[in-house]
Amino acid sequence: MTGFGSFFRQLARDLWSQKLRTFLTTFGIIWGTVAVSLLLAFGHGLHRQMIKSTAGLGDRIVIAWPSRTSMVYEGLGKGRRMRMMEEDIEYLKAQVELIAGISSEYSDSLIARYGERQRSVSVSGVSPAYGTMRNMIPAVGGRFINDLDVEKRRRVVFVGNELAEDLLGTLEAVGKTVMIHGSPFLVVGVLVPKEQDSAYSGRDHSKMVIPESTFRALTGDKYMNNFIYKAPSPEFNEVLNDQVRAALSSRLRFHPDDDQAVQLWDTSEMFVFMDAFMLGFQIFLGIMGVLTLVVGGIGVSNIMNVVVEERTREIGIKMALGARSRSVLTQFMLETMILTAVGGGIGLAISFAICSAFPVNLEEYVGLPTLSPGLAVLTASILGLVGFVAGYFPARDASHLDPVVAMKL
Repeated sequence: MTGFGSFFRQLARDLWSQKLRTFLTTFGIIWGTVAVSLLLAFGHGLHRQMIKSTAGLGDRIVIAWPSRTSMVYEGLGKGRRMRMMEEDIEYLKAQVELIAGISSEYSDSLIARYGERQRSVSVSGVSPAYGTMRNMIPAVGGRFINDLDVEKRRRVVFVGNELAEDLLGTLEAVGKTVMIHGSPFLVVGVLVPKEQDSAYSGRDHSKMVIPESTFRALTGDKYMNNFIYKAPSPEFNEVLNDQVRAALSSRLRFHPDDDQAVQLWDTSEMFVFMDAFMLGFQIFLGIMGVLTLVVGGIGVSNIMNVVVEERTREIGIKMALGARSRSVLTQFMLETMILTAVGGGIGLAISFAICSAFPVNLEEYVGLPTLSPGLAVLTASILGLVGFVAGYFPARDASHLDPVVAMKL
């Protein structure tokens, strides 16, 4: 204990005797730590926000549009229009085992009215699986379309949150009756507000969703506009897409290689691109932060070199009295690591405070910076490495001093 007490008294004396230099060196470590941790935290928060916004359309779903053929096949010319009905969806369910969920989608712009308020609204007729695949989650007290609604052709409607507020004002929407295309519909659910940065027929917050069977009865449409489906896991999407196209080419009679007959939008490709882009972006941010931290490490190395020069005579006396080179090396390394740890601890505390105080209303634009335990450990590891390298060379020089020469200086 006496040895450690003497060591810390010596360290405090050295640091106090060089207050400005110690402050500037510690500030460099603090600044570098804050730079590394905050850059990584903001990169992590931005990545999560981008995934969240992209998943607003649907989590790695595939959206398909029956279009026109672009190849001659079995005597049939190109340019034929592909039309799909509900029976084709049932055929895909039976033929393609990899399908984890599928729903047709019929859509049109219809007039919706409640009281004196009237709006032209995008209305979609879908199956129950649509809600899960498209991340259309009902608010508390409501629900999405269910199988019984489809079977009974019920006049029920699920409403986007902004549309519900626009059409019904401050009233509780669930349980109210709205007129759609001249027919009464019971509101059974309202969308939980969600972030959505991409769409193909308008944002979900301004749409209405009704059972596909009801939509066909209401409008007389029997051909769907598009359909969406999902694989059990994203890695099966490519195989599933091939199977769906092969099954439809056989049923609708178009060339199996004709990718224009039924056009597919595999949204999982967006997630793959985003993950790769954000990985590169975070590596770039990390490198910038590390370089800033290295500057602080250079400051630590400089101050330790000065300390070694000022204490050369003392080191010589210690070594003459029997102190080994290893103990001298250890002493100076401990001093360096303590100085680095203090600066790093203050830097991490500042970073945590900034992340905690970050305005929530900016989440939509840059995400919420999150300094997770993993990022804190990574920052501490980088900091420890910088501190070790910064202190090793001055400490090594001190441990290699010749006691006779050192006592004369």
